Amino acid sequence: MDRIDPHATHAGPDPLRGGDQGTVPGGAPAGTFDPWRYRDHASVADVDLVGYKVEATDGGIGKIDSASHEVGGSYLVVDTGPWIFGKKVMLPAGTVNQVDHDQRTVSVDRTRDQIKAAPEYDETSHSDPSYRDQLGGYYDETYGALPPGTAR
Repeated sequence: MDRIDPHATHAGPDPLRGGDQGTVPGGAPAGTFDPWRYRDHASVADVDLVGYKVEATDGGIGKIDSASHEVGGSYLVVDTGPWIFGKKVMLPAGTVNQVDHDQRTVSVDRTRDQIKAAPEYDETSHSDPSYRDQLGGYYDETYGALPPGTAR
């Protein structure tokens, strides 16, 4: 599998709401991050991702335990195994950058540390609007921590 270049920009405004991509060279696309929608170019449409490996920008984080394709509320639940003591993390669909179906790998555009620092996942809260707001807000804020020109 080809590694994702964290300094590359990608065509298409997804997962951004509000229209057009920004025109500032090396800058981020314009619009508001939509954490709960898969990017069109991520090749996810109606595919069962359970069991796929998940790669952050700096290494593996685990395997997908469950995945949602609900409109406006898509996400992945990743079993991190020993990486963070057997915990699970919930990743909003907007963090998915690329899917390699041959290698059964999902690449996300966050670092392991950013994922580890996310609000703690609780199986009973994944559909709770306040938890989703908190998690979506966290991942929206982490875009501000990415270097200019980084994939969004």
